[in-house]
Amino acid sequence: MNSIPAPTIEYGTLAPLLVVFGAAVIGVLVEAFAPRYLRKSIHVPLTLLSLFGAFVLVLVQVLRGNVPTAPVAMGAVAVDGPALFIWGVILVLSFVCVLLINDEGHFVASAAAVPGSADEEEAEAEGGGHTEVYPLVLFAVGGMLLFPASHDLLMMFVGLEVMSLPLYLLCGLARRRRLLSQEASMKYFLLGAFSSAFFLYGTAMVYGFAGTVSLPGINAAMAKSASLDPILMLGLALLGVGLLFKIGAAPFQAWKPDVYQGAPTPITALMASGTLVAAVGAVLRVFWVGLGNLDWNWRPIIWGVAALTMIVGSILAITQTEIKRMLAYSSIAHAGFLLVGVMATFGSADQNVVSLKAILFYLAVYGITTVGAFAVVTLVRDPGGEAGHLSRWAGLGKRAPVLAGVFAFFLLAFAGIPMTSGFFGKYAVFAAALNSGTQPGDSMGGWMAGLVVVGVVASAIAAFFYVRVIVLMFFSEPAADGPAIAVPSMGTVAVIAISLLVTVGVGLYPESVLGVANDAARSLFIR
Repeated sequence: MNSIPAPTIEYGTLAPLLVVFGAAVIGVLVEAFAPRYLRKSIHVPLTLLSLFGAFVLVLVQVLRGNVPTAPVAMGAVAVDGPALFIWGVILVLSFVCVLLINDEGHFVASAAAVPGSADEEEAEAEGGGHTEVYPLVLFAVGGMLLFPASHDLLMMFVGLEVMSLPLYLLCGLARRRRLLSQEASMKYFLLGAFSSAFFLYGTAMVYGFAGTVSLPGINAAMAKSASLDPILMLGLALLGVGLLFKIGAAPFQAWKPDVYQGAPTPITALMASGTLVAAVGAVLRVFWVGLGNLDWNWRPIIWGVAALTMIVGSILAITQTEIKRMLAYSSIAHAGFLLVGVMATFGSADQNVVSLKAILFYLAVYGITTVGAFAVVTLVRDPGGEAGHLSRWAGLGKRAPVLAGVFAFFLLAFAGIPMTSGFFGKYAVFAAALNSGTQPGDSMGGWMAGLVVVGVVASAIAAFFYVRVIVLMFFSEPAADGPAIAVPSMGTVAVIAISLLVTVGVGLYPESVLGVANDAARSLFIR
């Protein structure tokens, strides 16, 4: 009698993912058994070392040329070139965000206490702190790694939930403005639960059509189908809602401003950078691997979503008077720019590499600039916490010229001004979209040019509110009771310095990152 061989799991390929999840489990054990006064001294090095170690393991795979050409973990995870690049970006962004999280004063001393109560005051007086934020962050980062590398919809749903659930909790742990933070956490939880339900129902519908949740299996089933099945169309629509919610694309962007404003700023930085990178990677994998035989059906819808997202993000940002809400709408606009790149990823093999390279490059440079901008926000403070209202930033260039100059440079990078990394990111995405529109047989060629025009107009609108903040900082008189500049910790200084160096360096020498993105894009996605 022939025995069935036991399935194998390629631990070497999955090592970065396993290191992060393993450290998260150890962090839970530390919370359960270690004395309170020792917890932070264990959590911080454990978190940083695990993220750094996972990044080194990613580098080892890339430098050895050990990029898998087939899915691993019984076909559930695809660690291909784009996935390894996205993993590296997420781990770097998470590492610098943890440096911000380690700074004092961001998290409440006792989340169980009623805001403003005597219990909360007592916990703060005792110097209590929420050390469980570190294992929660590690679980969230593990979900970010799993989400874009999932090779079937069921594993992708698991990655989505592992990424999202810790963030729901972390958003409600701000030390100040407790009610605003708890409101943000509740909104994120409710809307996130709806989006997860859409994704899960979409998975069930697609399974009903294809008989499998494997992305290549879904693609093969669509290729064999002679007509468009209503169950398939409904399933794809529900999947799209779940994915577009995570990147904050219009009309599913309403959660971003409230959550970004209410969450502790280091967690906002993690969501605005790492979560966006992971979500865009998942969108690419689903539409590339799972829906490749249906691109002519979904591309017009994505065209409309991309255009609407860029316009909504840019125009509504002008009306904002709170700095974190403004950056949230800026993030929405950038999600639209990334969707322009997604539209360009269906052409010849060479065109697909160019388009994918542009998206990967954009994700890397935008993510690190975003973390730097939010790191600056943490340093401008009023007696009640961070100085969120834009009027409080008036004259900051005279009070703290170096800090204001760094923030201005980050804003110029968001605007896509030449000599910054943001310029080359937008240029790469728009150029890929225009080039894809010239491909023979592409019925959307003229539409791609129109989408680029919308993107350029949205960029011009966005430049207005970025420049408005710069003018306010340098050409307005500071108020007598203006905000104070907090003395930055070594971690915050390191975050700002790294972000600035990358933004300037890539702006001057974009080939350094473009080359790495090109190498990652050449292998394309495992199909």
